[in-house]
Amino acid sequence: MKLKRVERKTLLYKSGVEYADFCLNHIEGCSHGCKYPCYAFMMKKRCGTVKTYEEWCDPKIVSNALDLLEKEIPKYRKKIKYVHLCFSTDPFMYKQDEVKDLSLKIINKLNSNDIRCTVLTKGIFPKELGDMNGFSRNNEYGITLVSLNEGFKRNYEPNSASFKERIKALEHLHEKGFKTWVSMEPYPTPNIIKQDLMEILDAVSFVNKIIFGRLNYNVKSSEFKYTKEFYNSSASFVIKFCRQKKIDYHIKQGTQTN
Repeated sequence: MKLKRVERKTLLYKSGVEYADFCLNHIEGCSHGCKYPCYAFMMKKRCGTVKTYEEWCDPKIVSNALDLLEKEIPKYRKKIKYVHLCFSTDPFMYKQDEVKDLSLKIINKLNSNDIRCTVLTKGIFPKELGDMNGFSRNNEYGITLVSLNEGFKRNYEPNSASFKERIKALEHLHEKGFKTWVSMEPYPTPNIIKQDLMEILDAVSFVNKIIFGRLNYNVKSSEFKYTKEFYNSSASFVIKFCRQKKIDYHIKQGTQTN
């Protein structure tokens, strides 16, 4: 079934996120239906863009996204260091071919204007990105990965790609010579799932960068008695691992506390 369409007045915007520059969100909603809860869904519901979880999980294509880019790239070109896809949706939403096709066109459009992209997904990176036909060697590709337990994925990221598929697709791009990264956020507390942090880190030890951040807005997490100690310890472990492996890292603000 063809996805619904919406139109926007603008697309590119300067991000307020600590590790990003310019961003765009060319899809409204996300069929992955994450239940951490999803910060993007909460914000869109609060401002009235969507009314229900079901509506959020029924994504809509921004039909004039490419036209907006044509107008906005000349306007922002001198200010842009790179463009991130995406913070309030997923550019390679699992089993959503229309989303994938539009994302590839957008990345191609930005790259053809000498603008590199950073891309984050819980889906599967298409192999086309590994080709040099229209895609910059300077792009950086990342996956969100907070567990290796597929049961956890079914509960908290019900319609996303499997963890193994994500890692395999990312490793393919890494082997093609692209910079790759992992967002380990929101990392769950032990009362939600007991897991070996080292096992997860080992599974992505090929990447160039790891971003680690705590789980917010979750009742179970806030009820965990040793949340502060857990995240301080986990963040320190990530830092030590990255230094040993010569991997860049970024610990999200608020993850380590005094």
